[in-house]
Order: sequence, then structure tokens, then C-alpha cells
Amino acid sequence: MRWLTLYARSRQVPASLAVVVISAVAAWALARDGVEGPVDPRLPVLVLAMGAMAVSVGLGGQDLALDRTAAIRWAPRRAAHVLLAGAVVGAVPAVQTMGESMATTAFVVRDSAGLMGLVALGAAISGRQYAWTLPFAWLVFSFFVPSGTSVPTRVATWMLLPPGTAAGTWTAVVLTVVGTAAYAVAGPRR
Repeated sequence: MRWLTLYARSRQVPASLAVVVISAVAAWALARDGVEGPVDPRLPVLVLAMGAMAVSVGLGGQDLALDRTAAIRWAPRRAAHVLLAGAVVGAVPAVQTMGESMATTAFVVRDSAGLMGLVALGAAISGRQYAWTLPFAWLVFSFFVPSGTSVPTRVATWMLLPPGTAAGTWTAVVLTVVGTAAYAVAGPRR
């Protein structure tokens, strides 16, 4: 248990979890406007993206050389870290809705997995300090891309598509697998 506590502290898990919860509560408060009707998917996506960006600081330790020279296998731990962080990021907004349908479970699972894959890919490419930039850039881009039915447009706006859409689901799956594998094998960039 001591190893897990030290690992959580070195990866700034308490601070990241606080940011995830605060952002979900703030979005829940904003969503309680009393208006009935279809829910705009941008608010749940924003909550999930904020959560993924908040946990991105934990994808590298304080000393990368120490991480690379440790006598333990890092690949399974890195993959588990990304998957567990994705589960937490997806679970917090689901708990905050408390009966109000802000987003479906399939939507939250797909987007949190895809966003964590983007964060992991960002950590492998740019390092933990800039891991948040990749999901942030994709989120901003998807907010401003005009909606369309072409495959490239659907891939670009995968975060906002309804659950069960093939382009959205496959984009999230590919991002999750590629990002998690790249981070697990290579680790965060220096």
C-alpha cells in the first residue's frame, strides 16, 4: 500500500482528482438551467476534456531518468494508469448528473476513452507538461468545424457525435489503443 500512496503523490493524483471533481460540479451547476429538451453535447465533452487534461500532469514523474532506470516494468503500469485515469474521468461526470441526463453512458465511455488516448499520445509525443495540448486542440477544432456528413468531418468531430456512430466510435477506439500503447511503450517524452 505504501508504494501505491507514493506513486499517487508523485503523479499528483490528489490535485488532479480535485480538478476533475470541481470541473464536473461546475458543469453540473451550469447545466441545471431547468430547460427541457435535447442536451447540447458540448458541455459533457468539455467536462470530460477538462478531466483528461487535468490528469495529464500525472503521466510523468518528477524525474524521468529515475522512471526510465527503475528496476520494474513500466509498460503495464503506464497502461493501467491511463485506463484507470480514463475510468475516473468518465465516472465523475456520470455521478454528477444525479438523474439528469447530461450524456448517455455510451457517450461518456467513448469520449473519456478517446480523450485519455489523446492525452497519452500527447505525453508520448510532447511530454507530460504539454500532454494536454493535443486533446485541447482537437476539442477546439471540433467545436468550430461545421457539421457535415463526410467521413473526415465526422472523424474531426467524433467527440460531439451521438453514441453508436461508427466514425465516432472507431476514432475513439483508435485513439485509445494508439495513445495508450505509445505511452506504455515509450513513456513520456523528456
